[in-house]
Amino acid sequence: MEKCNKNWFSDWFNTSYYHLLYRDRDENEATFFIKNLIGHLNPTSNSKILDLACGKGRHSLIINQLGYDVTGIDLSENSITEATKMADENLHFAVHDMREAFRTEAFDYVFNLFTSFGYFNDQSDNQKVLDAVAKNLKSKGYFVLDFLNSVKVVNELIPYEEKEIEGILFKITKIFEDNVIHKKIEFNDHNRDYSFTEQVTAFSKKELEQLFAQSQLEITHSFGNYKLDTFNRDTSDRLIIIAQKI
Repeated sequence: MEKCNKNWFSDWFNTSYYHLLYRDRDENEATFFIKNLIGHLNPTSNSKILDLACGKGRHSLIINQLGYDVTGIDLSENSITEATKMADENLHFAVHDMREAFRTEAFDYVFNLFTSFGYFNDQSDNQKVLDAVAKNLKSKGYFVLDFLNSVKVVNELIPYEEKEIEGILFKITKIFEDNVIHKKIEFNDHNRDYSFTEQVTAFSKKELEQLFAQSQLEITHSFGNYKLDTFNRDTSDRLIIIAQKI
């Protein structure tokens, strides 16, 4: 399989096909997770929350409906255009690159959810994301990373599968190479062939701990699923990390 291009996320996330392929994401699961997370963090009513790489804003909306001021940012203009339809005085959206600080020391919490980290070929860019997170946070603010459990994902990797959605047959190929999970998505629509790629670095918990420390983010909790059960390297579905700005 060819390796992903440098800015694969700019091309793929900005298409309608991306949203079509992932249209069946479980909204009840997302709501369940957010409510558990908010219950654990117990933010004050005036807390300001940044949803980093928010996509079309589904998590932002849930957090907002729980009574919080939320700002969602994403690199995809199309996603932000769609998300902005939900905006109100306490729910805001903007196009922004998460490798750069958005508003310095403006947020009590920064959330990065649904494996929206580890996208870059250059590992220094992943560190830049965490540096930007720390800059966005107020003193003693908290960062929440909802990441995949790389050990389990790699062990259970499905090399090839097909999904037919609205008459489009998506052919999906996955490989694990050089500590990166690569996914190639190919399909034909209206007699035109398309090919897109995704990639995510398979960071271990230890590797993430090292990256967090370099950005002055001190890990306080780690969980293994959306029920916030204890993380287990071999069996957990997710790796959810909560860290505080030092």
